[in-house]
Amino acid sequence: MPRISAIVPAYNVAAYLERCLESLKAQQLEDWEAIVVDDCSTDASGAIADSFAKADSRFRVIHHSENRGLHLARKTGVEAATGEWSFLLDGDDELAPEFLSELDHATNATDADVFHVGITVVGENGVTDDAARSFAAFVNRPSGVAEGADILLDIFDESHGQLVDWRATQRLYRTDLLKRAFSAMTSERLERAEDGYEVFVVSDMARRSVGLEQCKGYIYHYGVGVTGASGISAARFGDFCRQFGACIDATADYAVRESRPELATSLIGMRHKMLELLANDLLDRVSMSEWDQAAAHLADEFGPAAAARELWRFVRDRAYHFVSACELPPADDSLNQLVPIAERVDATVDPKATDPADFSRVRFMRSRAKTHLAQLEQIKHVAGFDSLDIRILVTTHKDVVVPKSDMLQPIQVGPGNRNNRFCWALHDDEGENISDKNPMYCELTTQYWAWKNTTSPYIGFCHYRRYFNFSSNVYEENPYGEVMDDFIDDDAIRRYGLDDATIRSCVEGYDLITTGFKRLKDFPGDFSTPREHYAAAPALHAEDLARCVAIVRRLFPDYAQDFEAFLSGDRSCFCNMYIMRREIFSSYCDFLFPVLEEFVRETDMSTYSREAVRTPGHLAERLFNVWYLHAMRTGDGAGWKTKQLQCVHFENPEPAPTFTPLFLDREPAEAPKVVPVVFASDDAYAPVLTVAIDSMLKNGDPRRFYDVVVLTSNISGDHQATMRAHLGRHANARITFFDVWRMVKGYDLDTNNEHISIETYYRFLVQDVLSAYNKVLYLDSDLVVEGDVAELFDTELGDNLVAATRDVDYLANLNLPDGDRLRYTRGVLKLKDPYDYFQAGVLVLNTKAMRALHTVPEWLKVSQRTDFIYNDQDILNSECEGRVTYLDASWNVTNDIFHRATKLYPNAPAAVYDAYLASRRNPKIVHFAGAAKPWTHGWIDLSEHFWSHARETPFYEAILVGLSKRQAQANGGGTPGNIAGHERAVSEKSPLRQVIDPIAPIGSARREVLKSIGRGIRGRK
Repeated sequence: MPRISAIVPAYNVAAYLERCLESLKAQQLEDWEAIVVDDCSTDASGAIADSFAKADSRFRVIHHSENRGLHLARKTGVEAATGEWSFLLDGDDELAPEFLSELDHATNATDADVFHVGITVVGENGVTDDAARSFAAFVNRPSGVAEGADILLDIFDESHGQLVDWRATQRLYRTDLLKRAFSAMTSERLERAEDGYEVFVVSDMARRSVGLEQCKGYIYHYGVGVTGASGISAARFGDFCRQFGACIDATADYAVRESRPELATSLIGMRHKMLELLANDLLDRVSMSEWDQAAAHLADEFGPAAAARELWRFVRDRAYHFVSACELPPADDSLNQLVPIAERVDATVDPKATDPADFSRVRFMRSRAKTHLAQLEQIKHVAGFDSLDIRILVTTHKDVVVPKSDMLQPIQVGPGNRNNRFCWALHDDEGENISDKNPMYCELTTQYWAWKNTTSPYIGFCHYRRYFNFSSNVYEENPYGEVMDDFIDDDAIRRYGLDDATIRSCVEGYDLITTGFKRLKDFPGDFSTPREHYAAAPALHAEDLARCVAIVRRLFPDYAQDFEAFLSGDRSCFCNMYIMRREIFSSYCDFLFPVLEEFVRETDMSTYSREAVRTPGHLAERLFNVWYLHAMRTGDGAGWKTKQLQCVHFENPEPAPTFTPLFLDREPAEAPKVVPVVFASDDAYAPVLTVAIDSMLKNGDPRRFYDVVVLTSNISGDHQATMRAHLGRHANARITFFDVWRMVKGYDLDTNNEHISIETYYRFLVQDVLSAYNKVLYLDSDLVVEGDVAELFDTELGDNLVAATRDVDYLANLNLPDGDRLRYTRGVLKLKDPYDYFQAGVLVLNTKAMRALHTVPEWLKVSQRTDFIYNDQDILNSECEGRVTYLDASWNVTNDIFHRATKLYPNAPAAVYDAYLASRRNPKIVHFAGAAKPWTHGWIDLSEHFWSHARETPFYEAILVGLSKRQAQANGGGTPGNIAGHERAVSEKSPLRQVIDPIAPIGSARREVLKSIGRGIRGRK
């Protein structure tokens, strides 16, 4: 028995076959056989094979009497193989001399029945070196070790991430495995995509596969045969479609016959990848004039949705090519041909008659493509800026909101914009520019660019934070003469006239518009002249101002008296903001930039602070005033019609935060199963929150991905960085901090329990923040997780709004003799069945259904009611009644404080109480829902769950310090720490707190009594 059998199908490869067979003869290992299957060649292939067999007995030739195709030729060769190991060698490829020796060594050293080898790729027939290198990089990626079902899944299941290739020739097989696999395969003719089918069956039957990619002795001639860059007709592409379809059908027959779950998911992945490979031939090899016809073949064979998905993929990639370069495609670019074809095919997709997986894929790809097309429209819009007669450039170095106005034109500044260009902005590094000087010149690089590269009759300048108030209204200013506002939205645009019509009516007819000339003595600080003001600036150097004065005297001596008049005066115009007629602006630049250039040349700023390096920008604010005074004194500006507008300063010009779901760049079938989990916290609670998240991730399924979102308005950057560093050790998770302050601004949110913070209402924001997810897991921050929340997330909700556990505490109160809680539940909450009340600290949210029930503003409006005892929890119970899936009690086990579990909980319905007792023995989530918590009271019921996780976090010591401070306060000394304590509903400085806290510390039984009395006084129970 030979050690290795080489199976060589040969059909009309006479030009290459001798090279192939000679490479076998040259092998360092001599113990091999070669079975050459001549598939009824019409050239000299058969004769060449016979000549080798005649000269060397290790060659055997089998001649087919009719052409049967590559798959059946391989099948014939496999049946004839006698070696212990076998591999498939195409007749137009060859082997390096050491190849078989390396394979032999691997089989002796490692237990496997399949080895995935590397290959050396040689580009042929138009295949470029770059294409060959790219292909080699893909197929030679390390595949590692896989066993059982993972062998197949690693190749075909898209959720496994970076897949292994399916090339049949890139593997060494145990011959008995190969024979069993081919005997189970179809005896029908297959070609063009037969590798996928063959490797599918073999991999399903394999026991263990080992990567041997370092062995690259298989020399693959990429571009020979049916692969390559040579052109094909649409009709030929139609043949390819049918051939691919036959291979997919054969694979489906095998999967149905074997009927195992991994076969179904692998079949889907195989089909998707085959369609990508096939469609690439449409783009790369079919003439553009025949794309419509070729797309019709693709749709006929695989359905309109599958075809449209591939066409949108081409649109996505081509559009992104131009977006990344901030360029518009030329008129004859392929993108302009692809878009209408994709739209026509997509228009024929019937959602009801389309496979859901295909429909999901086309919808995803269409969305991605249209995102980039919209970005191209932005670039086109920017290209139209040149034609406007009023151009007000808005300087920015980062992504910000700019009002939707053609006249307000964003321009990205600084050397960094070469690497991260905003397609919605102009760029100060194009044309004649001084972009590299932006760290010194600040917004002046925009003004220089405008001076050298624009010709509009009016030119003006704003900043991404500061705009003119173009409206006729006058607004209150801060002590520094600015109108302060929060962020740029539609209301702000209306308020300050940041639209084209208002801007035009404000600007036309004027020669020069500036911000106000302000009296400096009205500013905070001990100065009254510009000279004193500059000297008082902590980061600037007074000698620089003197140097600038000297330069002006030297370069523009007739300006000297104006400089002195300005410095000794009492007013100044700041911000480098103005709108001027073109000729006036040019005159100003002729003065400004020579002065600054000379200043930079003369000044050593190597030891300056970052702010001091910006001195040229600061000087420009003063030089504008000098230039203006000179124009007025000399009469140059005597005929100017001028106007001063208020400066509006937006404190938060950044776009409203948006949440990007995990694996947005991956199609649904390719994305791992994601568990979106939301927490809400303030900065003081960050240490405890870290314990909760860490405990959850430590108990998570490594095969799932946990998309963790923290809703907050004030968690500090330091805390966020510490949390990311610690939680980042969990490779299957991502942590996102989402600032919600814009969403809750303007709502009067309060709580009736001191241990509950306003962050509790943030759960009502989840449906909008995580709009990409239709189901989300919400967890309170005051808990630890001991089970895998993926199991919880997988709870089937149907049309229900939430899944939650019944609240044993609340239900026990319902059965108290006084009947107060029962009356409240029926009278205020309007619950038909009070005993369905659930605890809201652990929730599976059907966010899709919640959006249909209420908008976020509607939820928040309800939250402002003052007659609820338990705030958001009461709201959810009231709104979700009858649409709740009830969870096992182990998913939300509250701890026993103040002996409630022994004295109160037995009053609950027996089944609920028994479930609570059972859940304590093996809790999946321990919830410290009451006023007494481990980080405030130390060792309490079930606190061992908290401390076992807490001591592994970087906040452990901080938690202990906070605990000791709180205990000291409870004992009559010290002040409470702010570690893991929410912002309280009643201020620390409140006289009420100063009376109550010493006699009834937080968490004490006395405190609970006083709270119940207080609720009674306010009409609450």
